Amino acid sequence: MQIYSGRQDNYNFLSYRAFAITIVCPAIRGKGNMNTKIRWGILGTGNIAEQFAQSLTVLGDAELLAVGSRAEKTAKKFAKKFKIPRAYPSYEQLVNDKDIDVIYISTPHTLHMENTMLALNAGRAVLCEKPFAINTDQAMKMVDLAREKKLFLMEAMWTRFLPVITKVRQLLDEGIIGQPEYVQADFGYSCKRNPEHRILNPELGGGALLDVGVYCISFASMIFKSEPTSIKSTAHIGKTGVDEQSSMTLSYNDGQIAELECAINKDTPWQALIRGTKGEIKIHRPFWKATAANISIDGKEPQVLEIPLEGNGYNYQAADVMDCLRAGKTESDIMPLDETLSIMKTMDKIRAQWHLKYPCE
Repeated sequence: MQIYSGRQDNYNFLSYRAFAITIVCPAIRGKGNMNTKIRWGILGTGNIAEQFAQSLTVLGDAELLAVGSRAEKTAKKFAKKFKIPRAYPSYEQLVNDKDIDVIYISTPHTLHMENTMLALNAGRAVLCEKPFAINTDQAMKMVDLAREKKLFLMEAMWTRFLPVITKVRQLLDEGIIGQPEYVQADFGYSCKRNPEHRILNPELGGGALLDVGVYCISFASMIFKSEPTSIKSTAHIGKTGVDEQSSMTLSYNDGQIAELECAINKDTPWQALIRGTKGEIKIHRPFWKATAANISIDGKEPQVLEIPLEGNGYNYQAADVMDCLRAGKTESDIMPLDETLSIMKTMDKIRAQWHLKYPCE
């Protein structure tokens, strides 16, 4: 077997007994600058909030200072679990803590705009969980406020910051597979929940598109770096009124095509494929938490790129946020706000084809 070294001009294929190469990625940060810790607050106490809180423990330059909930009991329970010094029984008290540098919004989709604007109006930088908002109108209000106040704001598309995905972007920029022409990505799982659960509840922006389809659409946006010029999609709307499964074909100016699938009523392979003029890259499952990818270049033996995660993976986006704050940036170069708006526009157009609106719209 052989190893791919990652250099553009000389691919340096070397005979070796191991199939995979493990790379230490510079994005992995554990110690950081202990004298300039970034102090975090978490708004919300659900499962995703717990995962994010856990991720900060591997970043030595991060301090989880406070958590806010709508109930004192819940806030204190979360604070005790993660050894957080300050627990607030309201979101208002959390965002008004002037010692907090940045707030992570982890509430349901329908509350993202309200909670983000609450934090921005209090002068706090914000990392908002995906999907960024329910629709483009909401997203635009959030972005406009952040830009008006010159505060940092970013969508928490954590997949984009993983070391394997970071390396894949670098290889694509170097032209390893030529010009990308085709993307395939899928994310589907079988949701066996009470109809009142947020995934199945239209009142809470439920359905596959906003829950997991956003990963696929964001992945295609990352590769093709533009909005699709044509969208063809179809969906099955379930008994509760949310999209349970769908397929989408996105076409772009230069003839590129993305075929995407998402579902909450069935399991899918969880893979992503990028095909170019000189080869292809296949991201191993689950692509949204990737640690490996196959690289196939025309005329060369297929290779495996493998980069294990440090922490649970959410720490990489947190590290980027902290780097941006220290540099005085109000947006991330990796997940810029204009691209977030573009992704929201694409999802709006897809839902319009299904005649699907949420009650809050």
